[in-house]
Amino acid sequence: MKKFIIVFCVLFSGFVNANHDMNKEKQNKNLEVVSLGAGCFWCVEAIYEDLKGVDQVVSGYMGGEKEATYKEVCSGETGHAEVCKITYDPSTISFEEILEVFWQVHDPTTLNRQGADIGTQYRSVIFYNNDEQRKIAENLKKELNESKAWDDPVITQITAASTFYPAENYHQDYYKNNSNQPYCSMVIQPKHEKFKKVFKDKLK
Repeated sequence: MKKFIIVFCVLFSGFVNANHDMNKEKQNKNLEVVSLGAGCFWCVEAIYEDLKGVDQVVSGYMGGEKEATYKEVCSGETGHAEVCKITYDPSTISFEEILEVFWQVHDPTTLNRQGADIGTQYRSVIFYNNDEQRKIAENLKKELNESKAWDDPVITQITAASTFYPAENYHQDYYKNNSNQPYCSMVIQPKHEKFKKVFKDKLK
């Protein structure tokens, strides 16, 4: 874990510092969007909702060809991944920082699995919305693999965003509304607490 954090500090400091000045000059107030899959969307939502510069987080499905229910997506046969559509202010948080959090809060080396959650719907994936996001994601993934931040290679998919289908209402703000539920207390809470310690300077 120490090796992992050191590698991230080295890799991301250059990206973040270079883009911070650029963002200051542009004073860009336009919000940008990216959809991320990193296992169960309840976990991803809980983390990004607390991140400074993130305007909105919506849980949903992406990657399949048509709208599907949660039960259908859980079958692993729809082509969808559980994702969070993240709307953020690039003048406050850069895309590089969004991905820094993404790659630290899940295991991007396991295929179609995060812990006990198994299936293609739990795959590690970045659905980019423009060519700049694609290039940044691909470059960072390449550097992570070259630096051997993990013993196994990062297998995160990087693909163009397709139609986003919002999940059912009861999935939205799931952790906030169901913190005493067993999955929340045993899986989401420990991950959320670890995130807050590592990224305490980026919290709202």
